[in-house]
Amino acid sequence: MSPEQAQGRVLAVVGPTGSGKSSAAMRVARQLGERGLAVELVAVDAFTIYRGMDVGTAKPMAADRRAVPHHCIDLLEPDQTITVSRFQQLSRAAIAEVHRRGSIPLLVGGSGLYFRAVVDDMRFPPTDPAVRATLEARWAERPEEAHAAVALADPAAAARIEPGNLRRSVRALEVMQLTGRPFSEFATAEHRSVVGALELVYLEPDREELRARIEQRAHQMVQDGLVEETRRIVAAVGELSATAAQAIGYAEALQVIDGSLELAALAEAITVRTWGYARRQRAWFRRDPRCANPARSADKAAQRLLRAGETPGAPVAPDV
Repeated sequence: MSPEQAQGRVLAVVGPTGSGKSSAAMRVARQLGERGLAVELVAVDAFTIYRGMDVGTAKPMAADRRAVPHHCIDLLEPDQTITVSRFQQLSRAAIAEVHRRGSIPLLVGGSGLYFRAVVDDMRFPPTDPAVRATLEARWAERPEEAHAAVALADPAAAARIEPGNLRRSVRALEVMQLTGRPFSEFATAEHRSVVGALELVYLEPDREELRARIEQRAHQMVQDGLVEETRRIVAAVGELSATAAQAIGYAEALQVIDGSLELAALAEAITVRTWGYARRQRAWFRRDPRCANPARSADKAAQRLLRAGETPGAPVAPDV
């Protein structure tokens, strides 16, 4: 495919954690590659961007990354902070670079906010490190109370923030203090891609199947050495950044390390928190009209993307 033919085309597969997005994306990239259409993957995720955080993020295997170029992975150390606006810059730069090579970017991710920040016309409010530091110090030991403060001032924003997620609650409070406007007002861009002709598949398995996959994945993380990996990260960088420390699995592994959570309870704790996150992901994507007709399996998602990839300009068709 020439750069002119690829220019502007963007494929994407999104959905809740554990739904099989990565396997669908790899299948599409390999098969389109065999048919002469170069595809490169762009991870739309807040945590695979961190080096060393592999087990808990289900990061693509080295063999997959050798077979198909991946972007927005392993760019930061775990003691560094990533913001949505910074991720927007990095991912859009990656998409532009893929287009310049005459290839098709395939976005893969489960973070609805990060995905919309990449593809839609989302603009971000100002930040002030001093204000944020003051708020973080005030609420450091009381994340649920910070969330309650957000809920009082901006219920719409609070509904999209996990009560224990201090980083996001503080960000909402910071924006309201700096601008005098509700944080939720800054996330109202239209669902319309500004990075190219977007061909999107939303992958959402059956509820019980997804829950079982999440539970299995949590146990596999523990067996694969999540706690040991977390110990190595802490030994290498010291304290994790506020962003990295919120990552599901790593937050719980840190509790095991400090003795506040029993190792035997780790997989269950990860399962519970992941399932809550998956429910919020589903709610987020269902508000996006581009996700109105979900694929129910990774195979179906891959089939749709393959059809879209082979037919430039054609919309993603429903399952057949």
